Amino acid sequence: MADPIARFQSWFRQAVQAGAVLPEAMVVATADTRGRPSARWVLLKEAGPTGFVFYTNANSRKGREMAANPYAALVFYWEVTGRQIRIEGRLRELDAAAADAYWQERPPASRIASAVSNQSAPIESRAVLMKRYRELAARFPGGSVPRPAHWKGYRVVPDSVEFWERAEPRLHKRELFTRTRGGWKSQILQP
Repeated sequence: MADPIARFQSWFRQAVQAGAVLPEAMVVATADTRGRPSARWVLLKEAGPTGFVFYTNANSRKGREMAANPYAALVFYWEVTGRQIRIEGRLRELDAAAADAYWQERPPASRIASAVSNQSAPIESRAVLMKRYRELAARFPGGSVPRPAHWKGYRVVPDSVEFWERAEPRLHKRELFTRTRGGWKSQILQP
């Protein structure tokens, strides 16, 4: 398959069909201005020709790193299918309308949790955080809390997509797609 986005979508569907737990879970790696990396799990919300979308708190460590260095790497791994996909590219912040639309799709408890958490910042105790959660839930019955301005969506526009598939005798299959002006260039890589 010459289109890495179509292949991603195919592999993703196969992971779902095979029963992968949280197939949309992906590692997002960012780096600060000194090049020191940081990685964490988030959930993919959209994948298509324009890139890979996720949402997060822009005030968090990853949010600050993305603002200072607008490149990221994503990694998907599905043990059940023996496949991994690595994506590297430039970050684009989504507009407020897109963030608002997705915010409304989230479960009420998730909206409250995202609004109350100052993600990545220290806090005195979990009890303090839970108290803030209960107070906000009481102010916004049914989870109708408005989207905080710092809760945003991001799109990773891929420059490269690498597909890895488990194969014995540990000669795993790897194919790297690199974006060119005319589309995508494909290379087979040694394991």
